[in-house]
Amino acid sequence: MKKTGSTGDLNGFLDAGSFIEGSLHFEDTFRLDGRLKGRVVSRGDLVVGERGNVDAEVEVGRLFVSGTVKGRVVAQRRVEIAAGGKVLADLETPSLVVEDGAVLHGLCNMSGDAAAAASPAIKGLGSGEKIARLPLSKKG
Repeated sequence: MKKTGSTGDLNGFLDAGSFIEGSLHFEDTFRLDGRLKGRVVSRGDLVVGERGNVDAEVEVGRLFVSGTVKGRVVAQRRVEIAAGGKVLADLETPSLVVEDGAVLHGLCNMSGDAAAAASPAIKGLGSGEKIARLPLSKKG
């Protein structure tokens, strides 16, 4: 990952070995190397370090992942998943970068406005309908 996600002031840091259960609200940038379970809400940047583990509903401006994120993610501007990072979540964002060696498992909705796209069902499909998953062909 080229950037650390710190375009603004670092408002907080949760170090490895620490655990939060509940809601996290912050401005600017928060770096997480520990574990968080619950909800994250911010217009700023969330940086999940290599040892970071998030199991939450995440609504942020930008998300940078080198660790693991599970749950549901809505990013207003961008999501970047570094090599070794794992996002096991339904994801809504207008811009997505997935480096070689990263894992993304879940539904991905990339629209021009992630906030407007934030809904449990994909437009045109009822919540009970399934999406056909087609294999990606490899070019020889």
